[in-house]
Amino acid sequence: MKILRNIILAAAVFMLVSISADAQVGKRWYINAGWQFNATPSNGYSESAQGWGAYAEGGYYVMPCIGVGLFASYNTNNDYVARQTYYFDGGAVNTDLYHSLFQIPFGATLRYRFTWTKLEPYVEAKIGANYASQHTYFGPMVAYDGNWGFYASPEAGLTWHPFNRSNLGFQFAVYYSYATNRSEAFGVNGINNCGFKLGLSF
Repeated sequence: MKILRNIILAAAVFMLVSISADAQVGKRWYINAGWQFNATPSNGYSESAQGWGAYAEGGYYVMPCIGVGLFASYNTNNDYVARQTYYFDGGAVNTDLYHSLFQIPFGATLRYRFTWTKLEPYVEAKIGANYASQHTYFGPMVAYDGNWGFYASPEAGLTWHPFNRSNLGFQFAVYYSYATNRSEAFGVNGINNCGFKLGLSF
């Protein structure tokens, strides 16, 4: 009876290991990093779309389809304002401006992947904090402000692992995000972002 119990136990362990191996390409964890193109629609301070960004994220699949992890990224969006005259108490100035909006969101992720073969389409939710700074450059001077906000972002993407017995692959994703950052000095009342990401998956 003891031998039979050990055989059944060994078979059960073997089946669990096999299911786990079939359910994933490579390891249970994942790391993604790469380039990020970001737009800031409906933003009165810097409404632009530019590719000055990057991202990194990592996580662990606690179940074959469900993963949890951490993320961080950054974006810079610049807007040129043509020369005009600005009036203030005691005088006026005629100049052109550059508005620069810099953001660093970071926090936690919850991911659901629909398949776990070489092609892995997924959806992901991100929540966390967003640090933003606004800089206005005019001539040799700069005015700036920094602020914190709550950050939330849904994302849909695809990772592709083309190599056998390797977790190395490629990632493409699109996203939208909203951050609650405020700046009275620069008229910022929340920040909308949307864009896409291209990177490597490990």
